[in-house]
Amino acid sequence: MVNPKDGKLELLTDKNSALVLIDYQRAMFAGVASSDKTIIRNAAYCAAKAASILNVPVVLSAIGPQNNGEFITEITKLFPGQEVFARVVPSFDAFEDEKTWNAFRKTGRRKVVVSGLWTSMCFAYTALHGLKEGYEVYGLMDAGGDSTPDAHKYGIKRMLDAGVIPITLESLVSEWMHDWSNPKAMELVKEVYSRYGAMIGFGMH
Repeated sequence: MVNPKDGKLELLTDKNSALVLIDYQRAMFAGVASSDKTIIRNAAYCAAKAASILNVPVVLSAIGPQNNGEFITEITKLFPGQEVFARVVPSFDAFEDEKTWNAFRKTGRRKVVVSGLWTSMCFAYTALHGLKEGYEVYGLMDAGGDSTPDAHKYGIKRMLDAGVIPITLESLVSEWMHDWSNPKAMELVKEVYSRYGAMIGFGMH
């Protein structure tokens, strides 16, 4: 029986959640073959853009930028002056990095939306770590990608089996926005929905 006090039944808002994006770097994209890289990159950008518009806290984590390239600039430029945490120990689990973990904890949010490259490794391991620490973890699945379709598929299955809640870009943005009376609604239509190709975007502006 579902407990009506279960926090998972509470919608995501700009006040109760944070966004963690992991390893959107040149070399990591180069290995993605699970689906269209442009869609993946656009979903990650749009999530970050929506977060920047709505002032949702965002944590950015990178693995070995000296070899894998810097975190993509279209996202980092949304957060001028904010550090991208290059993991000191090059772990697949971003939350094993002290700076990344502390930055998320300092947000004070109990709900965390996670996505990254690759789905079955850095994305999944970080999401599982969040669950283990007692957080409500949402996986932004259309912003994830992996080396093969199966790697992506079973990375998602592993997360779902463990209790990660799946979400997609348009659903996430709509949940954060909550309704059309939000004063940022038209900015989200112009800067996020339209860019992602949602019918919402095309119909509203």
